[in-house]
Amino acid sequence: MRSSDSMNMENVLTPDIRNRIALGRTLVLLSAVAWSTAGIFTKGIQADVWTVLLWRGILAGVTMSVYLMWRQGRAGLKDWKRLGWAGWSAATVSSAATVCFIAAFKNTAVANVVIIYATAPFVAAAIAWVWMRETPSLATLIAAGLCLAGVTVMVGGSVGSPNLIGDLLALGMTALMALMMVIMRRHPDRPMTLAVGPVSCLQLVATVWVMGVQFDVSMREMVLLAGFGLVHAAATVLLAEGLLRIRAAEAALLGALEVPLAPLWSWLILSEILRMPAIVGGSVVLVTLAWYLVRETAAGQPK
Repeated sequence: MRSSDSMNMENVLTPDIRNRIALGRTLVLLSAVAWSTAGIFTKGIQADVWTVLLWRGILAGVTMSVYLMWRQGRAGLKDWKRLGWAGWSAATVSSAATVCFIAAFKNTAVANVVIIYATAPFVAAAIAWVWMRETPSLATLIAAGLCLAGVTVMVGGSVGSPNLIGDLLALGMTALMALMMVIMRRHPDRPMTLAVGPVSCLQLVATVWVMGVQFDVSMREMVLLAGFGLVHAAATVLLAEGLLRIRAAEAALLGALEVPLAPLWSWLILSEILRMPAIVGGSVVLVTLAWYLVRETAAGQPK
């Protein structure tokens, strides 16, 4: 039975606000579904990591630039001048994380990458504690400890197998993404959507171009690369629009749908079978993540 306070709160909401919240939830859920397909695209594309990064960067960068122009108009162009060292740092860290992200999928199971990445909020909490002196809550410490145990089981099970390199790349990607989150949080006055979107994509394209990666790909590969770039951009836009309508804590809870969906797609489409260490360690991470996000959403205090 719901409390009288929560029922009164719902009664206060106007139909417009209810519709706004419902739309926000739908957009975030759709973004989670879109994000969950990254492993399928990466493994389905035969091209090497750098070719994937090139075309994904071009298509995603152009699409997100169009979105920012639509959202902000010409005024958005001025944001390039406001990036500062924080914006460029976030973009560079995001670019490095993307390289690890794509390479990880090429070298280990989709489930391993996604589950390891699910621990990013707790890694971010550790970085924020060291850098910004933000004291984590007891719940965060408990969740971080359990997730660390789960990831240790997963990576330990990959020792001696080809998956180890991919798992280590996923760990590197998670640390980089956590650092990016902290930079964004420390400098909210900077245009971080521009930084981790079009600017990061531009950095990747420029880097790959200098390396002399070939542009020639088969028609099948081009279709998949185009789909990957557009889906990535769509996921980013959907999440950005959803966050304008609902609380960050609720968005994090809904976005966690990506974690179970990605292994499901890899099993259905790629026939990837999880090894026992991945099942055990992944279950620990998933249960811990679910408990933590539900608790934080109920408390209304996103971490």
